[in-house]
Amino acid sequence: MDLIELAKRVAEIVKSSDYVVAFTGAGVSAESGVPTFRGRGGLWKRFKPEELATPEAFRRNPKLVWEWYKWRMEIIYNAKPNPAHIVLAKMEKKGLLKALITQNVDGLHQRACSKNVVELHGNIWRVKCTSCDYKGKLDKPPNVVPPKCPNCDSLLRPDVVWFGEPLPKSAWEKAVVEASIANVMIVVGTSGVVMPAGMLPWITKKKGGKVIEVNIEESAITPIADIFVKSRAGEFFSLLGKELKIM
Repeated sequence: MDLIELAKRVAEIVKSSDYVVAFTGAGVSAESGVPTFRGRGGLWKRFKPEELATPEAFRRNPKLVWEWYKWRMEIIYNAKPNPAHIVLAKMEKKGLLKALITQNVDGLHQRACSKNVVELHGNIWRVKCTSCDYKGKLDKPPNVVPPKCPNCDSLLRPDVVWFGEPLPKSAWEKAVVEASIANVMIVVGTSGVVMPAGMLPWITKKKGGKVIEVNIEESAITPIADIFVKSRAGEFFSLLGKELKIM
């Protein structure tokens, strides 16, 4: 079945379902120029996560960690939402999508005007103090790294989930609820290997819902997918948007 036929099939499923949820990973932002983590040319191929994305790494060398995050912020700052972000936001506006759960920290879903976004791994533009309870938001990459807390002058850190840290309790609980009540979960651009986030499609499947996967290659989710669409996210969602008459 070609992409146009798959888009028609997915559109029919979406239109006939009363609770569709999306679950996105780094692949949804790849066409916006944001590097993925585990795919072809992914960030972890060039950097060791234990040197950059752990509490221990931050304690050992906060400047190095912040230089890496500043580099990522500069890429994201200059990126724009692609058709996948835009169509998902329009689906929500039309009532065709009830919630969007994302592993991404780039904020591109919000920039595309998605409203009900559950951020499992935090947001790269938010910061929190390592000493006091200060939390803030950055409008652009920081000029000086590492940035300091305006309240107590301690180091700020990105408000993202690092390796070895638990997911935000409220975000995880909301994600589980959404996955549990979904008739359909559209999984876009995730490897499905990062836990516990990778469990979400399995929750939908176990509850009797359909799982539709859009990915450039097979993943840990593919074995339970009712429909597997081998495609870049933006390319497929452009077609889906036309089928749903929202593009």
